Amino acid sequence: MSGILYIRCSRQSFMIEDQASRTAQGTARRRAVHQLWDDPKVFDDPVALKIIGDDAAAELAAIEPRDLASSVRLRAFLVARSRYAEDQLAAAVGRSVTQYVVLGAGLDTFAYRNPFSDLRVFEVDHPATQAWKRHLLHDAQIDLPLCLTFTPVDFERETLSEALVKAGFRHEQPAFFSWLGVTPYLERKTVLATLRWIITVCSHNAVVFDYTVPRELLNSSSQEALDALSARVAAIGEPFVGFFDPGELAGELSAMGFTRIEDLGPDEINARYFHSRADNLHVDGAGRLIYARGK
Repeated sequence: MSGILYIRCSRQSFMIEDQASRTAQGTARRRAVHQLWDDPKVFDDPVALKIIGDDAAAELAAIEPRDLASSVRLRAFLVARSRYAEDQLAAAVGRSVTQYVVLGAGLDTFAYRNPFSDLRVFEVDHPATQAWKRHLLHDAQIDLPLCLTFTPVDFERETLSEALVKAGFRHEQPAFFSWLGVTPYLERKTVLATLRWIITVCSHNAVVFDYTVPRELLNSSSQEALDALSARVAAIGEPFVGFFDPGELAGELSAMGFTRIEDLGPDEINARYFHSRADNLHVDGAGRLIYARGK
């Protein structure tokens, strides 16, 4: 595992510290907004408002819930991907999986509301990002649960595998991985190398991640939405660089050894999580969710 894979786990890892905080905070704020504005909740997270801090929570509570369509779709996708990952995690726990690895954890809150007594959670991220998160947790008076192991990784000095072993991860035992909000910012070869590592470590491993399809596969309205989002992230130094054709990606995963693959596009995500809502919360655009499992 070469040093270039330093950027595999978290897009925040290769950004300057203040920008890293802004990026993770933005995602966390949208999860928090979901708790305030949307009913019924797709993703119920009682920690979401606490972790962003009192000032940010108060600011959100004071805002009238009048969204632009693009903001609704983005929030919907963020909460749907978290719900999907945790739905698949629950199924993995039902198969007696006891290790959960959150790659590029950012401000993920699962460990602080973990309902599974035997599940150990490894939050993997850059040391600076984790230090910032621990500061937020302290300020919010959120206790660190016994199930949690922070796993800081600086790929200039060690590999992901080495860092996980040091943290107590057991390679020979099945694990479930989530990898959310990262792959669009990484080169294709980097994404594929990470996925190959996951299934090579243990053939029973499973992973949920999201990805972006190429612009040419989208309709005109989805192209416009992708163009607008791409311009915004590029402006803060985080351009989209990794795109996957769904059929080609499924072939790559199968060739690696993943035998169970589920790929959800906007229609499937809406049918599963946003069906028959009275509000306008729904997904649309270039983002997809995928679950891949070995044996």
